[in-house]
Amino acid sequence: MRFSITQVAKLSGVSARMLRHYDAIGLLPPGSVAANGYRWYGRAELLRLHRILVLRRLGLGLTRITEILSEQADEATALRGHLAELTDERRRLDRIIATVEETIADLDGARIPDPERFFAALREDRAAIRNSLEESFGDAGLAAFDAAGAAQEGLTTADYEHAAAQGAALFRRLAEVSRKTAPEEPEALDAVAEHYASLRAYWQPTPEAYAALGQLYLTDPRQRAMAEQADPDLPAWLAAALPAYARHRLG
Repeated sequence: MRFSITQVAKLSGVSARMLRHYDAIGLLPPGSVAANGYRWYGRAELLRLHRILVLRRLGLGLTRITEILSEQADEATALRGHLAELTDERRRLDRIIATVEETIADLDGARIPDPERFFAALREDRAAIRNSLEESFGDAGLAAFDAAGAAQEGLTTADYEHAAAQGAALFRRLAEVSRKTAPEEPEALDAVAEHYASLRAYWQPTPEAYAALGQLYLTDPRQRAMAEQADPDLPAWLAAALPAYARHRLG
Protein backbone atom coordinates (compact mmCIF):
# COMPACT_ATOMS: atom_id res chain seq x y z
CA MET A 1 0.00 0.00 0.00
CA ARG A 2 1.21 3.47 -0.78
CA PHE A 3 -0.01 6.89 0.27
CA SER A 4 0.07 10.26 -1.39
CA ILE A 5 1.63 13.26 0.34
CA THR A 6 -1.86 14.59 1.06
CA GLN A 7 -2.90 11.33 2.70
CA VAL A 8 0.29 11.20 4.80
CA ALA A 9 -0.29 14.78 5.89
CA LYS A 10 -3.81 13.92 7.08
CA LEU A 11 -2.70 10.73 8.82
CA SER A 12 0.30 12.26 10.62
CA GLY A 13 -0.71 15.86 11.18
CA VAL A 14 2.45 16.99 9.42
CA SER A 15 1.73 19.50 6.69
CA ALA A 16 2.51 18.67 3.08
CA ARG A 17 4.85 21.66 3.06
CA MET A 18 6.84 20.20 5.96
CA LEU A 19 6.93 16.78 4.32
CA ARG A 20 8.44 18.40 1.23
CA HIS A 21 11.00 20.09 3.50
CA TYR A 22 11.86 16.73 5.08
CA ASP A 23 12.44 15.41 1.57
CA ALA A 24 14.58 18.41 0.60
CA ILE A 25 16.94 17.96 3.54
CA GLY A 26 17.17 14.21 3.09
CA LEU A 27 15.33 13.38 6.28
CA LEU A 28 12.32 11.65 4.72
CA PRO A 29 12.51 10.97 0.99
CA PRO A 30 9.33 9.46 -0.46
CA GLY A 31 9.37 5.83 -1.47
CA SER A 32 8.89 6.85 -5.10
CA VAL A 33 8.16 9.89 -7.23
CA ALA A 34 5.85 9.56 -10.20
CA ALA A 35 6.56 11.09 -13.60
CA ASN A 36 4.11 13.88 -12.80
CA GLY A 37 6.09 14.73 -9.63
CA TYR A 38 3.68 13.17 -7.15
CA ARG A 39 5.35 11.77 -4.04
CA TRP A 40 4.29 8.36 -2.77
CA TYR A 41 5.04 6.92 0.65
CA GLY A 42 5.05 3.29 1.72
CA ARG A 43 5.23 1.43 5.05
CA ALA A 44 8.96 2.06 5.51
CA GLU A 45 8.52 5.80 5.06
CA LEU A 46 5.60 5.92 7.49
CA LEU A 47 7.65 4.07 10.14
CA ARG A 48 10.52 6.51 9.58
CA LEU A 49 8.10 9.43 9.93
CA HIS A 50 6.87 7.99 13.21
CA ARG A 51 10.45 7.92 14.53
CA ILE A 52 10.95 11.49 13.37
CA LEU A 53 7.83 12.68 15.18
CA VAL A 54 8.83 10.89 18.41
CA LEU A 55 12.27 12.49 18.36
CA ARG A 56 10.78 15.89 17.52
CA ARG A 57 8.39 15.67 20.48
CA LEU A 58 11.40 14.95 22.69
CA GLY A 59 12.98 18.19 21.57
CA LEU A 60 15.66 17.08 19.12
CA GLY A 61 16.41 19.29 16.15
CA LEU A 62 16.09 18.15 12.56
CA THR A 63 19.85 18.08 12.03
CA ARG A 64 20.36 15.74 14.98
CA ILE A 65 17.42 13.56 13.94
CA THR A 66 18.89 13.28 10.45
CA GLU A 67 22.20 12.14 11.94
CA ILE A 68 20.52 9.56 14.17
CA LEU A 69 18.43 8.06 11.40
CA SER A 70 21.12 8.18 8.71
CA GLU A 71 23.63 6.49 11.02
CA GLN A 72 20.98 4.17 12.44
CA ALA A 73 22.35 5.31 15.79
CA ASP A 74 21.01 3.97 19.04
CA GLU A 75 18.12 6.26 19.90
CA ALA A 76 18.41 5.53 23.62
CA THR A 77 22.04 6.70 23.61
CA ALA A 78 21.10 9.80 21.64
CA LEU A 79 18.27 10.56 24.03
CA ARG A 80 20.55 10.15 27.05
CA GLY A 81 22.79 12.82 25.58
CA HIS A 82 19.79 14.99 24.90
CA LEU A 83 18.57 14.44 28.46
CA ALA A 84 21.93 15.62 29.81
CA GLU A 85 21.66 18.78 27.72
CA LEU A 86 18.11 19.39 28.96
CA THR A 87 19.20 18.84 32.56
CA ASP A 88 22.00 21.38 32.17
CA GLU A 89 19.56 23.84 30.64
CA ARG A 90 17.10 23.27 33.49
CA ARG A 91 19.84 24.03 36.02
CA ARG A 92 20.71 27.20 34.11
CA LEU A 93 17.07 28.30 34.04
CA ASP A 94 16.69 27.46 37.74
CA ARG A 95 19.62 29.76 38.50
CA ILE A 96 18.09 32.53 36.39
CA ILE A 97 14.70 32.08 38.07
CA ALA A 98 16.31 32.20 41.52
CA THR A 99 18.16 35.39 40.59
CA VAL A 100 14.98 37.03 39.27
CA GLU A 101 13.07 36.02 42.42
CA GLU A 102 15.83 37.43 44.62
CA THR A 103 15.87 40.66 42.62
CA ILE A 104 12.11 41.05 43.00
CA ALA A 105 12.45 40.46 46.75
CA ASP A 106 15.28 43.00 46.94
CA LEU A 107 13.22 45.61 45.08
CA ASP A 108 10.16 44.92 47.24
CA GLY A 109 12.30 45.20 50.36
CA ALA A 110 13.82 48.47 49.15
CA ARG A 111 10.49 50.23 48.57
CA ILE A 112 10.31 53.66 50.21
CA PRO A 113 6.71 54.18 51.38
CA ASP A 114 7.32 57.69 52.77
CA PRO A 115 9.94 59.54 50.66
CA GLU A 116 9.80 62.69 52.80
CA ARG A 117 10.67 60.79 55.97
CA PHE A 118 13.26 58.74 54.07
CA PHE A 119 15.17 61.79 52.85
CA ALA A 120 15.01 63.40 56.29
CA ALA A 121 16.53 60.25 57.80
CA LEU A 122 19.05 60.12 54.97
CA ARG A 123 20.29 63.62 55.86
CA GLU A 124 20.75 62.52 59.47
CA ASP A 125 22.56 59.35 58.41
CA ARG A 126 24.85 61.32 56.11
CA ALA A 127 25.87 63.60 58.95
CA ALA A 128 26.69 60.59 61.13
CA ILE A 129 28.56 58.84 58.30
CA ARG A 130 30.52 62.03 57.58
CA ASN A 131 31.64 62.18 61.20
CA SER A 132 32.58 58.51 61.12
CA LEU A 133 34.67 58.99 57.98
CA GLU A 134 36.37 62.00 59.47
CA GLU A 135 37.31 59.98 62.56
CA SER A 136 38.61 57.11 60.41
CA PHE A 137 40.28 58.96 57.54
CA GLY A 138 40.59 62.62 58.52
CA ASP A 139 40.41 65.25 55.78
CA ALA A 140 40.71 62.59 53.08
CA GLY A 141 37.57 60.95 54.42
CA LEU A 142 35.67 64.22 54.38
CA ALA A 143 36.78 64.93 50.81
CA ALA A 144 35.70 61.46 49.69
CA PHE A 145 32.34 61.82 51.40
CA ASP A 146 31.69 65.25 49.88
CA ALA A 147 32.65 63.98 46.41
CA ALA A 148 30.28 61.02 46.81
CA GLY A 149 27.52 63.35 47.97
CA ALA A 150 27.98 65.55 44.91
CA ALA A 151 27.76 62.47 42.67
CA GLN A 152 24.44 61.54 44.30
CA GLU A 153 22.82 64.93 43.86
CA GLY A 154 19.53 64.66 42.00
CA LEU A 155 18.97 60.96 42.70
CA THR A 156 15.28 60.12 42.93
CA THR A 157 13.44 57.81 45.30
CA ALA A 158 13.47 55.14 42.57
CA ASP A 159 17.25 55.58 42.21
CA TYR A 160 17.75 54.94 45.93
CA GLU A 161 15.44 51.90 45.80
CA HIS A 162 17.40 50.50 42.88
CA ALA A 163 20.74 51.17 44.62
CA ALA A 164 19.50 49.46 47.80
CA ALA A 165 18.40 46.40 45.81
CA GLN A 166 21.77 46.26 44.04
CA GLY A 167 23.56 46.58 47.37
CA ALA A 168 21.57 43.74 48.91
CA ALA A 169 22.37 41.50 45.95
CA LEU A 170 26.07 42.41 46.14
CA PHE A 171 26.30 41.61 49.86
CA ARG A 172 24.48 38.32 49.24
CA ARG A 173 27.06 37.34 46.60
CA LEU A 174 29.90 38.36 48.88
CA ALA A 175 28.38 36.33 51.71
CA GLU A 176 28.17 33.27 49.48
CA VAL A 177 31.86 33.57 48.62
CA SER A 178 32.82 34.27 52.23
CA ARG A 179 31.34 30.98 53.42
CA LYS A 180 33.74 28.92 51.32
CA THR A 181 36.72 31.17 50.56
CA ALA A 182 39.37 32.83 52.69
CA PRO A 183 39.82 36.61 52.15
CA GLU A 184 43.26 36.24 50.52
CA GLU A 185 42.22 33.67 47.89
CA PRO A 186 41.79 34.69 44.23
CA GLU A 187 38.06 33.87 44.19
CA ALA A 188 37.56 36.18 47.18
CA LEU A 189 39.53 38.96 45.51
CA ASP A 190 37.44 38.57 42.36
CA ALA A 191 34.27 38.96 44.43
CA VAL A 192 35.59 42.03 46.27
CA ALA A 193 36.42 43.56 42.88
CA GLU A 194 32.68 44.00 42.36
CA HIS A 195 32.43 45.83 45.71
CA TYR A 196 35.34 48.08 44.72
CA ALA A 197 33.76 48.82 41.32
CA SER A 198 30.43 49.77 42.92
CA LEU A 199 32.23 52.13 45.29
CA ARG A 200 34.13 53.85 42.49
CA ALA A 201 30.84 55.12 41.06
CA TYR A 202 30.91 57.69 43.88
CA TRP A 203 34.49 57.71 45.21
CA GLN A 204 37.99 57.00 43.91
CA PRO A 205 39.67 55.54 47.03
CA THR A 206 43.42 55.14 47.38
CA PRO A 207 44.59 51.61 48.23
CA GLU A 208 45.16 52.73 51.81
CA ALA A 209 41.69 54.25 52.12
CA TYR A 210 40.02 51.20 50.62
CA ALA A 211 41.89 48.92 53.01
CA ALA A 212 40.86 51.04 55.98
CA LEU A 213 37.26 51.03 54.79
CA GLY A 214 37.07 47.35 55.72
CA GLN A 215 37.18 48.26 59.41
CA LEU A 216 33.97 50.30 59.04
CA TYR A 217 32.08 47.04 58.60
CA LEU A 218 33.07 46.28 62.19
CA THR A 219 32.97 49.73 63.78
CA ASP A 220 30.19 51.61 61.97
CA PRO A 221 26.70 50.35 62.99
CA ARG A 222 25.12 51.22 59.62
CA GLN A 223 27.75 49.52 57.50
CA ARG A 224 27.81 46.52 59.81
CA ALA A 225 24.02 46.15 59.71
CA MET A 226 23.94 46.13 55.90
CA ALA A 227 26.53 43.34 55.79
CA GLU A 228 24.94 41.34 58.60
CA GLN A 229 21.65 41.19 56.69
CA ALA A 230 23.42 38.93 54.22
CA ASP A 231 25.38 36.94 56.81
CA PRO A 232 26.25 37.63 60.47
CA ASP A 233 29.89 36.68 59.75
CA LEU A 234 30.23 38.89 56.67
CA PRO A 235 31.44 42.08 58.46
CA ALA A 236 34.51 40.30 59.85
CA TRP A 237 35.24 38.72 56.45
CA LEU A 238 34.98 42.11 54.70
CA ALA A 239 37.27 43.67 57.31
CA ALA A 240 39.94 41.21 56.15
CA ALA A 241 38.99 40.96 52.47
CA LEU A 242 39.11 44.68 51.62
CA PRO A 243 42.70 45.12 52.88
CA ALA A 244 43.65 41.92 51.04
CA TYR A 245 42.18 43.33 47.83
CA ALA A 246 44.05 46.61 48.35
CA ARG A 247 47.34 44.73 48.79
CA HIS A 248 46.98 42.27 45.92
CA ARG A 249 44.99 44.21 43.32
CA LEU A 250 45.53 47.91 44.08
CA GLY A 251 48.93 48.19 45.72
